[in-house]
Amino acid sequence: MRKTTILAALFSTLLTISCGPKDGIYEFDLFSTNDVHGTWFDSTYTSSRVRPSLMAVNRYVDSVRTVNGAESVILIDGGDCLQGDNAAYYFNYVDTVTPHLYARMVDYMKYDAVCVGNHDIETGHRVYDRVRRQMKTPWLAANAVREDTGKSYFQDYVILSRKGLKIAVIGAENANIAAWLTPELWSGMRFEPIVSMMQAKVDEVRAKHSPDIVIVATHTATGKGDGSVLEAEGLDLFKTLKGVDFLLCAHDHRPFVTVNGDSTFGFINSGSHCRNIGHGHIVVEVRDGKVVSKTVSTDLIPVKAEPVDEKMEAEFHKDYLAVKEFTLQRVGELRTELRTSDGYVGMSDYLALVHRLGLSQPGVDLSLAAPLTFNGIVKSGAIIYNDLFTIYPYENQMFVVKMSGREIKDYLEASYDQWINTLTPAQLSSPISDASPALLKIINHPDPRTSRQSWSFQNRSYNFDSAAGINYTVDVTKPSGERISISSMADGAVFDFAREYNVAMTSYRACGGGGLLLAIGIDTSDIDSRIVARLPEYRNILYSYLKSHPVLTSEELGDTSVTGTWKFVPEKQVGPFLRNDMRRLFGEW
Repeated sequence: MRKTTILAALFSTLLTISCGPKDGIYEFDLFSTNDVHGTWFDSTYTSSRVRPSLMAVNRYVDSVRTVNGAESVILIDGGDCLQGDNAAYYFNYVDTVTPHLYARMVDYMKYDAVCVGNHDIETGHRVYDRVRRQMKTPWLAANAVREDTGKSYFQDYVILSRKGLKIAVIGAENANIAAWLTPELWSGMRFEPIVSMMQAKVDEVRAKHSPDIVIVATHTATGKGDGSVLEAEGLDLFKTLKGVDFLLCAHDHRPFVTVNGDSTFGFINSGSHCRNIGHGHIVVEVRDGKVVSKTVSTDLIPVKAEPVDEKMEAEFHKDYLAVKEFTLQRVGELRTELRTSDGYVGMSDYLALVHRLGLSQPGVDLSLAAPLTFNGIVKSGAIIYNDLFTIYPYENQMFVVKMSGREIKDYLEASYDQWINTLTPAQLSSPISDASPALLKIINHPDPRTSRQSWSFQNRSYNFDSAAGINYTVDVTKPSGERISISSMADGAVFDFAREYNVAMTSYRACGGGGLLLAIGIDTSDIDSRIVARLPEYRNILYSYLKSHPVLTSEELGDTSVTGTWKFVPEKQVGPFLRNDMRRLFGEW
């Protein structure tokens, strides 16, 4: 018995030794994408122009696999895969029979793991549950917790085996989803702040699997590192996480890489839309079967639009043709030009169209909406389905919410406070020059995507809500909170501050997105008590509107008896400042 025990112990020891990594130097390349937003094909479908895409990414990553060996390469995506492009929309909602294209592409590209993004959740259970079933690649979100079991709704982590080493990849979703999306889209889940749960998850994985390399992939923005923004926990994690080699972040579309002072912990955010591949390199030294040192480096690899992976292109060509046919279908006629940028300076044909989608719904008194594409243009002529993505790029539902007249006024004050500065009468009377103060809240700084100096808004322009259904002015000489003056309803009726109105807005806004409702004291966690109606997605409503209004003219869109109007005042003095700011932002305007 004693002899048997000794032999068993010896065998166990030998087995343990043999299963560990061999002594030597090991090198791995970590490649990451994030916020791809449907740029799966290099084509824009409507012209010969090509763009960076997953097909170009695959060509590069496969070239490294060929040279260095597949065992040396790790490929991870940081989420927001299922929204933002015609291909995504088509396979989300139009062709729901064919296995989802993204699931097939990710598996084809041999991704090791994909992180869940907030826009992936925005597609709804019917879409992401289908993708989850069809995709062989692990889909990670350790902080997306099932309400019934307390376990992850997706998958916490995956353990990879490469060159005899164990590599753990732990994923997390953006924790702020409840503030952006209607609960029905994420029913059955809750989302824990990443900072508060990730170290425990790292420790758990280390204790259970003893990984040699640990990668944390999150769909959270880089942030400031001061714990102030729930949707931007990146630098907070980078400051606090222990036992991690790489941290991947996403969400804000801002490329950023760095390493800590010891070159043992790397931070990567590749940006968005396949413009860059995030790259991390790690050198691992193993001695006596144990890892004794690790050195990491990080950088960004720019992705050119071409060449693409020809084999991958051929593999998915039929899918491309289906998306192209869908994209080019005619849905109406436009006898004016829609420019989203016009919405920054007053009521415009573009804003009037978006507002009309809300005002056309039964029982709606007012509409709140923002320019949703920074500088989109739909030219006059035939409207094809592709143009609908320029007019309305997101899969937001329309909600109708009860608000008092006073709340509407305060809401607009909060919105324009993100948007404009206060100028004094003396400033308004001064000649315009390159040194003139900005009326719009814009800043001249290096573009994070190109490093070139350029003008941009200080805040996110998709939160610049204006109102339709009323007539009002915005006095730029007044301080914050005193700028808005509402004169009447669009039809000339009295606007009553004490009355409740039915207001059309996006589900994103109603759930707290942009913080505008919270800014005026409306508790978005109890928004159900204010919701009058939950309607289909804005783009579907737009499609239906075009079917009943097949020809859109500036005269029709500009009917102020329907939409009302708004403008900055004093109008004569403000005009040159607005033109100067728009020139700074867009060049010729």
